[in-house]
Amino acid sequence: MNRHRELTLRALLTGLALGALLTPSNVYSGLKIGWSFNMSIIALLLGFAFWNGPGRRRGQQAWSMHESNINQTTASAAASIISGGLVAPIPAYTMLTGHSPDTLALVAWVFSVSFLGVWVAWYLRPSFIVGSELRFPEGMATFATLQEIYGQGAEAGKRVAALGAAASLSSLVKLADLAWTLPRWAPSPMLERLTFTAEPSLLLLGFGGIVGLRVGLSLVAGALLAWGAIAPWLLNAGWVDVPAGATGPQFATLVEWLLWPGVGLMVCATLTSLGLRAVRERRVAAGGAPDPACAGSPDGETPATDLPHAGPLRRGWPGLPAFALLFSAALVIALQVALFDIDPLLAAMSVPLAVLLAIVAARVVGTTGIPPIGAIGKLSQLAFGAMAPGQVAINLMSANSAGGAAGQATDLLNDFKVGNAIGASPSRQAIGQCLGIVVGSLVGVLVYRLLIPDPQAMLITAEWPAPAVATWKAVAEALTGGIDSIAVDSRWAMLVGAVAGIALGTVEALLPVRKLRWWPSSAALGLAFIVPASISLVMGVGAVLAWLLGRWSRGVADRFAIVAAAGLVAGESITGVGASLVALLQH
Repeated sequence: MNRHRELTLRALLTGLALGALLTPSNVYSGLKIGWSFNMSIIALLLGFAFWNGPGRRRGQQAWSMHESNINQTTASAAASIISGGLVAPIPAYTMLTGHSPDTLALVAWVFSVSFLGVWVAWYLRPSFIVGSELRFPEGMATFATLQEIYGQGAEAGKRVAALGAAASLSSLVKLADLAWTLPRWAPSPMLERLTFTAEPSLLLLGFGGIVGLRVGLSLVAGALLAWGAIAPWLLNAGWVDVPAGATGPQFATLVEWLLWPGVGLMVCATLTSLGLRAVRERRVAAGGAPDPACAGSPDGETPATDLPHAGPLRRGWPGLPAFALLFSAALVIALQVALFDIDPLLAAMSVPLAVLLAIVAARVVGTTGIPPIGAIGKLSQLAFGAMAPGQVAINLMSANSAGGAAGQATDLLNDFKVGNAIGASPSRQAIGQCLGIVVGSLVGVLVYRLLIPDPQAMLITAEWPAPAVATWKAVAEALTGGIDSIAVDSRWAMLVGAVAGIALGTVEALLPVRKLRWWPSSAALGLAFIVPASISLVMGVGAVLAWLLGRWSRGVADRFAIVAAAGLVAGESITGVGASLVALLQH
């Protein structure tokens, strides 16, 4: 492959355009359900279909595999910008303090966190990509798609058609809901009060198909426990007071209590699992024997040893990566001081913590494909809570810079995995990543401002559950206000959730990966306490439908399930963002 056909202007512009198009989808879904979607495969398919499709001009050079890689790298870097804090610590900070940086300052902040993540990923690449057998399942799924569309070009067109059809359907349903408010049916007024309603959201169905059967059923189980069992008990016991004459779902009132056991479960489960995995991997490394618990994947993927590898890291740009890392670190520290009045020494601690958390998260992502963004965020909050107790800004924003940079780094390591498999230039990928986060920062912040002009009034509501915001806010309150600031019954609930989380996390860490499919997901169980039951139930239905499709035809499911599900997510979210923009212009 000719090296000059890699970092081309059209590859960069295509990636930037797709990144700008796909970023709003992740911001929207992050605020709705606390999850986002890796956009690499979608960017690959759309870029290939545009440049190598029926509309290709005569004499035009074919869209090369290396150009496709630059395109997906740039687009995914833009779309993963929510790691910078837009759907978690930033709104939590505003809700607790009433202060929100202006738009330009927020763009600079999100960019700085993500920019630091790029260069942390760069320096982790030799150890975790080139010199490691870690698989990085998301990255290798992108690589498999890349091979497939270049092996049989017609396949890309079929998948894009499925993506477009699903997106169009989801968009039409969202438009109908905006125009006529589609009915939210509930079997009884009591179940409606407990948020058990049929939500007409194809986005939720799509996400259910993406997360899979284990997570989907865990969400349903968590909803039945939290909203079907605990919530009625809270109302009957008088521990939660519903306003007199209140009708409809009482999410905002009930979640103030339910979030404490949910947060306790999620935080303790993920930290326990991460800690035990780290200890076990150290023992395995010392003994030299493979760990059966880390071998394979829940889907039976090919072992990493069977994958191609590029040559050693190319030595381009002497001294420039080091300068970029130092500059990004200085920028993150300076903005913490300028925007949030954080002590410079404490602000500086976020940089080595970002590297440490990125190393931990990279091992988890490399083995399981699951980015532990929530876990590393809580780790950073705990670290700064210990270093500076009682300070909200430090607990949220310094933790944001450390956890956000680590989260962005793990996403970019997936891109480097693809590049390594096809022999791409890492330095050229880094250029695409840096340009991608510039566009992602601008678009992401503008979309966030458009959707949520008043975080204090709009978030942690039935319309915008924002579970990630609720989690960060709850942990910050617990760490800054002290345990005495939390109601006694909520403390006991958090303790029970924590104990359950430790038990679940221990089993998750000790079970072989292939057997995890039969064990409940602690993250999903905890999340179900923080979102309305309707969200969990619809996502569970989506997971079951995707599983049934796989049982009917594994080939059809492998080819079309994920892209169709992604289309459902993109169609509704982009339409929702567009509707908010229209409403703003009308006012």
